[in-house]
Amino acid sequence: MKIERPRLLVGSLLAAVLVIGGFVVWQLSADSEAGDDGVDAVLEDPQDRALPDDEFAIDPVPDLDGDAFPEATLLDAAGNEVSSTSWLGDTPLVINFWFSTCIPCERELADFAEVDAETGEEVRFIGVNPLDTVPVMERFAGERGVEYDLMRDEWVELQTGLGVAAFPYTVFVTSEGEIVGQTGVLDADGLRTEVDALLEAENRA
Repeated sequence: MKIERPRLLVGSLLAAVLVIGGFVVWQLSADSEAGDDGVDAVLEDPQDRALPDDEFAIDPVPDLDGDAFPEATLLDAAGNEVSSTSWLGDTPLVINFWFSTCIPCERELADFAEVDAETGEEVRFIGVNPLDTVPVMERFAGERGVEYDLMRDEWVELQTGLGVAAFPYTVFVTSEGEIVGQTGVLDADGLRTEVDALLEAENRA
């Protein structure tokens, strides 16, 4: 039996229309069940999202006041292992975490060098760097006038022990190992204020 092509084409188109029509009817029925307005999904405005619970939020400057300075192994510029607790016992400490590609760290280093020169032997400044090689660390800091000791936290032990989540970060420690302050970015005047508070805490101990 011979079937003419036009009739076959019309039959195919009719079948396709019926299939599509059935799908549309089914979709409208599903929309109706989802709600009167036919909408079963609403895009969320990011501005409407609630902030995470405090227990999950990251504080770039954790409150460590009164905590004991943690023990960690670092490397000096010569590659020798140094315990962080070996810094305790003589003078209060200003310990600054930084690295060369951190823009705020770069701005801070010259101010730290300036205040370090002013305090003399009253306070010991130490720079802690978790990222740079020794040549980069020494050159970068030296170009900004830094003359105090520089250490590498290669295994991020001290950074982890203090909960450092952002750079730069500075912690102020009495000679007996009590943390009495911590900050993010500081200028020279802000650093002087923190050093004065550190010395007061040292004298009260």
